Amino acid sequence: MTSDRERSKRVSRRKFLLTSGAVGAAGLAGCGGQSSSDGDSDGSSGGDETSDGSSDMTSDGSSDETSDDSGGGNSTELLDAEGSSTVYPIANKGSSYWNSNAPPSDGEYWGENDEGSVPGWDEIDTDMLLADYFASQFGFEPTEQRSDAPFQTTVGLSHSGTGCEAVVDGLVDIGNSSGPITAELGWSEEKRDNTVVDNVVGRDGQPVVVSKDVSDEGVDQLTGDQIRAIYQGEVDNWSDLDGVSYDQEIYVIGRAEGSGTDTSFRLNMLGDANASMEVDTRQGQNQQVAQLVSQNDGAIAYMALAFTSDQVLPIAIDFDGTVYEPNRDAENTIYDSEYPLNRDLHMYTLIEEDNPNGGGRDRREAAFINMFLTEFGQTLFVEDNNYIPLPTSDLEEMQEAVNQVKP
Repeated sequence: MTSDRERSKRVSRRKFLLTSGAVGAAGLAGCGGQSSSDGDSDGSSGGDETSDGSSDMTSDGSSDETSDDSGGGNSTELLDAEGSSTVYPIANKGSSYWNSNAPPSDGEYWGENDEGSVPGWDEIDTDMLLADYFASQFGFEPTEQRSDAPFQTTVGLSHSGTGCEAVVDGLVDIGNSSGPITAELGWSEEKRDNTVVDNVVGRDGQPVVVSKDVSDEGVDQLTGDQIRAIYQGEVDNWSDLDGVSYDQEIYVIGRAEGSGTDTSFRLNMLGDANASMEVDTRQGQNQQVAQLVSQNDGAIAYMALAFTSDQVLPIAIDFDGTVYEPNRDAENTIYDSEYPLNRDLHMYTLIEEDNPNGGGRDRREAAFINMFLTEFGQTLFVEDNNYIPLPTSDLEEMQEAVNQVKP
């Protein structure tokens, strides 16, 4: 992918991707498959199938997109996202729920029944199916059919940097990133503001984790200075740290360069997104980091909250006398906005002339993202994945921005 390719080439490439992979990718949405680094979707070839079973493929092989003269019309093409493994649990679960288009009688996923109701249902209280409800607010016709959303969604798994590049190159609609695009791509804030829109859907209190043997030896808290010393190669045995008697070589694990988790950790812990580090190994995904920590003695790593467990234990960190604990009920906690490793979780969309008012969201993107900005979305997709819901003021600001796309 190259960021300087001509827009016409990006559009041609995008049309090829959507027409060659739409059916297969839609069928795989929510299944957790990994996309390739250039944003291609796995799946069979063919155009999107219409409700009567015919294909919307035109005679020249391109996708026949529905739009209005004002731009930013209600296309029902597949909406695709790619990027960060940190944002992936949020986006992929949302995609799965969206594609299910569950009825309001389904109190487990959408709506209410005798057994109970979904979180946030009191705020919604509709007789519409799930995707029908959110899509109709942005001008889409409801299908009134379960498992048949007004448009399908799919989420690929790669890295924050890859997701940022893919959305800028026009290969996907949404680029998921757990690091700011300015740091991921080396951009100025001015270039960011002129190129993409930053849709923040939640926060991650990025933890530092240790393996169970380290925790069993009483290491449940470190200082920021001690963590920096470990990651800059100044100590290599746990017993080298003040107050630690565990004689065990430190196994230092990092995320892949280009991942938002790595970028955010360097920026927030080491003071520079390009700060030098010394690690024993790097892994591309949070899942791989968690597995390594659980399988190796003496391990330390940084990762996303969603991937912690009783074998991959977050520790408390003392930053300049304030101890942030991995406990939601603590006075100062890694779930607080004040926690120094706290970071926004981004869904970037591209500013394009075809969008309403030439803005940064088309109506598919706005409808899908808006689902995450409700009490329903913040609870089911953010908090239930062990992430941090947006503060009310931030949530309202995001809702106002996205709702400007409504017809």
